[in-house]
Amino acid sequence: MIAQIGSVLGWAVALYVGLAILLFLLQSFIIFPGGRNVWRTPDAPGFGWSYDDVELTVNGHTTHGWYIYAPEPARGTLLFSHGNAGTISNRLESAQTFRDLGFNVLLYDYGGYGHSTGRASEARCNADIRAMWDYLTGKRGESPERIVLFGRSLGGGPTTYLAAQVTPGAIILESTFRSTIAVARGVFPFFLFPLELLVRHPFRNEDKVPHFTAPLLVVHSPNDEIIPYSHGRRLYELAPEPKSFLEIRGGHNEGFFQDAETYFEGLAEFLHPRFPIETENPESS
Repeated sequence: MIAQIGSVLGWAVALYVGLAILLFLLQSFIIFPGGRNVWRTPDAPGFGWSYDDVELTVNGHTTHGWYIYAPEPARGTLLFSHGNAGTISNRLESAQTFRDLGFNVLLYDYGGYGHSTGRASEARCNADIRAMWDYLTGKRGESPERIVLFGRSLGGGPTTYLAAQVTPGAIILESTFRSTIAVARGVFPFFLFPLELLVRHPFRNEDKVPHFTAPLLVVHSPNDEIIPYSHGRRLYELAPEPKSFLEIRGGHNEGFFQDAETYFEGLAEFLHPRFPIETENPESS
């Protein structure tokens, strides 16, 4: 009997350790499933936008993006950090939303995505967004107060990283998580192994949000089946004023178009007062 109990315990320990090792080894594929297919560009039929190809050197690799021009006069520029699947070519509909709101849009792919070389990691994502910010404020000479930092889902990670260091005109976090550790705890509630030791890309967004110095809009849906609504509410609670919360309806990957009217109106209400259209003073007669 004792031998049988010992055997069962042995198998349980082996299974537990095996699960921990599997989680450690596979997490990069789970967090960064990647995507290489850039299957359309901003000048494709149905869009026809003017844009610049952007290629920056980041840690010895190339980070690729598109600077998409808004109809003139533009209110500012939105730096768009996308979710963990697909490439920037999957985000043109989202870019259209912000163009319709009057913003140029800079889309970029993380290392290992699209035409960006190297491999994705938390450190690489942070380096990618910093390079894009430096490109906007340096080479293009854009004023920080005319830039919006936008992060959706995984993109909230690099966005919170940068937003805790710089002062843009505004920050938007959509369907973003507190940390990947908090997400993992929700998926494995009875997993007793310390996840802090297993998770190599923690994206501790909740630690960075309190350091924001620009107005914040948090967008989240209570129907989000991947990142619980409570994550968005917690990020909002931790952020300093001024801040706003926009509740939309729909799933994690569909809410922004399933509830398009609420989404667009909420964005406009937050952005337009902060980014007025700059016009030249009329000449005196």
